[in-house]
Amino acid sequence: MSAPPDLDYRSLFDAAPEPCLVLDPQGRVLTANRAYRDGIGRGLDDLVGRPFAEAVPGTADLAGPVRASIARAVASGRPDTVALAGAGQGALAGESRSVTHVPVRDASGAVAAVLHHPVAGAPQQEAHQRREQIFQQMPGFVAVLRGPAHVFDYVNDAYVTIAGERDYLGRTVREAFPDLAGQGFYELLDAVYRTGQPFAARAMPILLAGEEAARAIDLLYQPLRDGTGAITGIFVGGYDVTEQVRSQAALRDSEERYRTLLESIDVGFCILEMRFDGENRAVDYRIAEANPAFARQTGADVAGLWVSEFAPDLERHWFDTYGRVALTGEPVHFENQADVFGRWFDVRALRIGDPAQARVAVFFSDISERKRMEEALRILNASLEGQVAERTAERDQIWRASTDLFCVATPEGQLLSLNPAWTALLGWSESELVGRSFLDFVHLDDRPATMAAAAGLARGEAQANFETRTRHRDGSHRWLSWNAVPRDGRVYATVRDVTAVKAQAAALAQAEEALRQSQKMEAVGQLTGGVAHDFNNLLTIIRSSVDFLRRPELPEARKRRYLDAVSDTVDRAARLTGQLLAFARRQALLPAVFDVGEKVRGVADMIDTVTGARVRVVVTVPDRPCFVRADLSQFETALINMAVNARDAMEGEGTLTLAVACGTAMPPIRGHAGSQNAFAAISLTDSGPGVPPDLIGRIFEPFFTTKEVGRGTGLGLSQVFGFAKQSGGDVDVTSGPGRGAAFTLYLPEAPAAAEDGDGAGADLGASPIGAGERVLVVEDNIEVGRFCTQILHDLGYRTAWATNAEEALARLGADGAGFDVVFSDVVMPGMGGLALARELRRRLPHLPVVLASGYSHVLAQDDAHGFELLHKPYSAEQLGLILRRAARQGARRRPV
Repeated sequence: MSAPPDLDYRSLFDAAPEPCLVLDPQGRVLTANRAYRDGIGRGLDDLVGRPFAEAVPGTADLAGPVRASIARAVASGRPDTVALAGAGQGALAGESRSVTHVPVRDASGAVAAVLHHPVAGAPQQEAHQRREQIFQQMPGFVAVLRGPAHVFDYVNDAYVTIAGERDYLGRTVREAFPDLAGQGFYELLDAVYRTGQPFAARAMPILLAGEEAARAIDLLYQPLRDGTGAITGIFVGGYDVTEQVRSQAALRDSEERYRTLLESIDVGFCILEMRFDGENRAVDYRIAEANPAFARQTGADVAGLWVSEFAPDLERHWFDTYGRVALTGEPVHFENQADVFGRWFDVRALRIGDPAQARVAVFFSDISERKRMEEALRILNASLEGQVAERTAERDQIWRASTDLFCVATPEGQLLSLNPAWTALLGWSESELVGRSFLDFVHLDDRPATMAAAAGLARGEAQANFETRTRHRDGSHRWLSWNAVPRDGRVYATVRDVTAVKAQAAALAQAEEALRQSQKMEAVGQLTGGVAHDFNNLLTIIRSSVDFLRRPELPEARKRRYLDAVSDTVDRAARLTGQLLAFARRQALLPAVFDVGEKVRGVADMIDTVTGARVRVVVTVPDRPCFVRADLSQFETALINMAVNARDAMEGEGTLTLAVACGTAMPPIRGHAGSQNAFAAISLTDSGPGVPPDLIGRIFEPFFTTKEVGRGTGLGLSQVFGFAKQSGGDVDVTSGPGRGAAFTLYLPEAPAAAEDGDGAGADLGASPIGAGERVLVVEDNIEVGRFCTQILHDLGYRTAWATNAEEALARLGADGAGFDVVFSDVVMPGMGGLALARELRRRLPHLPVVLASGYSHVLAQDDAHGFELLHKPYSAEQLGLILRRAARQGARRRPV
């Protein structure tokens, strides 16, 4: 065979009789043959480059199906046909029944273009339109599926209404309805197409995407065949019967509830079917339906029986009553004592259903017990009327004879009626009181409270209780206690004379106050006596030592001994005042955050030394840190005091256990409320004989001790008590004869302190000797100020002295006047030392301030507010050290 001649394929395409377009994969026109151009009346230049919907007039609504078909042809590499049922122009669009898109590959094998080939056919289109009109007019949903893949060729509007807007035409059921996977519809379609057997189902559940509940549909799958009998597709039809199914279910539920209700209630119920004669007179009726309660009330199961069969002697009025309800439709309600059953019934009857059926629903409630109770109540009421009359006479007797005051008043306080006791108590006659406001007789000082109580009654409060001084006719006053209640627009009050009670209460309060003053004076006497005794002992040592130091011939060794004695005695006096202030919660504390367990371990060795070798010390501390904020020195002193007290109780031999518990609640102690906040509990338990029950309430009193003279001051446990209270905690003791004693110190837990990086601790070993630093001393006491400046001068400091805070501020000026540190007393007339320190912190933040105090209620309520604090009495070395450290810190803060 010879080779074909060379041909111009473009000319062949242009001369093809069938209209064709060539589109790129995005649906834009690449070229069109003559048949297509002639069919739409547009030139090639007007088509190339335009999207299909713009190039072909009237096809905007076909753009979606065409783009989808092109995409499928490009993706699969195979032709794709889509049915069109839209507008268009000429045989190329409006009369086309379908369009086939054929992929065209380039030299590399990739799809470079798509041949758009409309299939014309006016008869087929007319048939299609007639079928569409029929399907659109059908009340149910309709769809036509093509081929074994079940491709949508058609859906009517009812189908879209039920299934929602989706891309149907040209897509398979699985593509259009991915949400039906697993519901069996794919498999049913496959079976119908494969077997040719139709499928029909009623109320079939279907769950569509976006819907919470399944629908119910009546569904038909009918296979479609061509002229040869081969199956070409499936006709889908049906109805949405969701509401019908739900209504039927609701009706069944309602009937079930109705049946359950009628069977469970204790009210007899029956449906009567009436029988009439020719004159419309009821002559008989049948119990068509009855509930169990009806059977119980009648004593027999009479359902299905005529009344003439089981109650032939029933009174005529029952037939007339029920017959009238059946004929007129008017319901009846009455009570009747049925002769047949001998009981009382509440009867309600109404017509139901079609009037021609003459059916009457009757409800019977057995009210025999209620009738018996009504009769009993009637008899009781007759008896009560006599009793009420008797009680009224008794009430009138009480009204007249009672020594308590009774009255009736308006809500505004106007007296309406009173009993004779008013005249007997206050001297006013009834005519002088009735019609007046009782406020006219109330003492002026008591009127505001009385008016407030009256206003509460006027607002509808249940009752009011108040006391007033009420004026007697002779001008004196009586104390009256009121109990008033509002009723029906009136106020009813019972009033009692409590003048004698008030006088007794006043006398008792006076006696209690005298007792408190006596106890206070006794406590002050005990306290001052103890303080005087201890301080006289200390002063004796100081006085004697000073007398000996005045002797010029005293050897140097003896001088040192007496000087040491004076120094030790001053320390003991300072400790004594510190313990007193700690008990009174007036000690100026220097709180800091520390780990209780760590400090208890550190104090344990000291306690071991204090208690002696025969006392075994056991320490139990938790592994995790437990932080509190308290004065560390006072904390350690409290532990030592409790340990010494335990040692003396055990007479120097036994076991002392120290334990720390974290995160515990503080229980109520000595009548004070506890707390559920987190506390650290530090307990010291000894194995001694215990504290006698009659003494356990006094052991924290100052100067109270059970030890012999000379073995204790009685201030150790009082210091523990004061320290605990001032630190926001408490101390508790539990004991019993022969069981030892356990003292538990409760301190509130605190967050862990941040690391202190200012290097202050590095100055603890510094020398007290100054290097010419300038110190402004602020002290109002002449002797202390003169002595302090002399000490500082001897230590190498340059000093200036101001006698009050105002003078100090003037001398410092706006720049500090060259001073390196300010040393001020806390308690001074006018502006105190703490206020001065705060003002200097504001004005001169680089200038350090050191405070000194023997006692200050301000510092006792809080710490030193961030300032250095030196307790009085202090030594020259302590003073020099703290000033040297403060001056160095101030130098580091001073701007260069």
